[in-house]
Amino acid sequence: MSLPQQVRLVEVGPRDGLQNEARPVTLVQRVELVDRLSAAGLGHIEAGSFVSPRWVPQMADSAAVFGNIRRRSGVRYSALVPNLQGMEAAIAAGATEVAVFASASEGFSQRNINCSISESLQRFAPVMALAGEQGMAVRGYLSCVLGCPYDGRVDPQQVAAVSAELLAMGCYEISLGDTIGVGVASATRQLIETVSRRVPREQLAGHFHDTYGQAQSNIYAALLEGVSVFDSSVAGLGGCPYARGASGNVASEDVLYMLNGMGIDTGVDIEQLVRTGQWICQVLGRDNGSRVGRAMGKV
Repeated sequence: MSLPQQVRLVEVGPRDGLQNEARPVTLVQRVELVDRLSAAGLGHIEAGSFVSPRWVPQMADSAAVFGNIRRRSGVRYSALVPNLQGMEAAIAAGATEVAVFASASEGFSQRNINCSISESLQRFAPVMALAGEQGMAVRGYLSCVLGCPYDGRVDPQQVAAVSAELLAMGCYEISLGDTIGVGVASATRQLIETVSRRVPREQLAGHFHDTYGQAQSNIYAALLEGVSVFDSSVAGLGGCPYARGASGNVASEDVLYMLNGMGIDTGVDIEQLVRTGQWICQVLGRDNGSRVGRAMGKV
C-alpha cells in the first residue's frame, strides 16, 4: 500500500500532555499553548477534558480555556468527556467535538475506570445520544491495543471487536492507543490488518507512546497500512505512569519532521511548532522531550 499524501495530526499536548505534568500550569499558560499550536497550523487540538478535578486537577479550568482561546476558522477544538455530565460541560464551553475513551483490555478497564469494557461502553450511550441531538462529532479512544500492564498481550480480535462497537455507537474515528508503548512495527501492521476488517482504515487513527522508543516506527508501519491520522504531543509532553522515568506521548515535532521528510503534507509549520515546544518546556521547567526540538533549538 502506498503512503498517504496528507496526514492529519491530532495535537494532544494541552490535554493528555499537561494532565501528567507535576508542575501546575496557569489558565493563561494553557490558553497560550492552544493559541500557539493553532498558529503553527495544527487543525485538530485537544484543548482540555471535563473529568472530575479531584482526579485530574490540571484540567480543572478547561471550561475557561475554551472560553479564552483565539479560535481559528477550520480548527477543531476537542475535549475528552467521561460521561453525560462531562458532555454537557463540553457543550456549554463551546467544544467543537468530544472524545470518549474505552480500553481493549479488561484488566486496564477495571483498574482505570473501575468497570468492565461492556459497562464502560454503556456509560457512553447517553453521551452519544446528546452528541447526535447537538450534531457534535465524537471520537473514540481505545487504550492498551498492543499490550496491557495487567493483562499482558492483547488479542487483536478483541481490539477489533471493541473498535467496531465504538464505531456502531457513532464514533466517527477510532484512535488506537499503545498506552504503555510496548508495540513494535510488525505487531502494529498485524493489528491494523485485523481491525480494518471491522472498521475502515480511513476511520482509524494511531496513538503511539514512545516508552521503548518504538513510536516512530509504529507510525511508519501504520502509514504503510493506510492510516493517515496520528495523535502526538508537542515536546513529548506527558509521561507514562507504568514505566517510571520513561517518556510517554510521541513528540509532535519528531512526527512532523519524519512526515516532512517523506513529502507528506500536514499543513503544520515545523519552526513554529519547535518554538512552541521550547516555550512550554521553559514554562514547565522540564527538558524538551522532542529530539527534533532539541536539535533545531541549537541551530
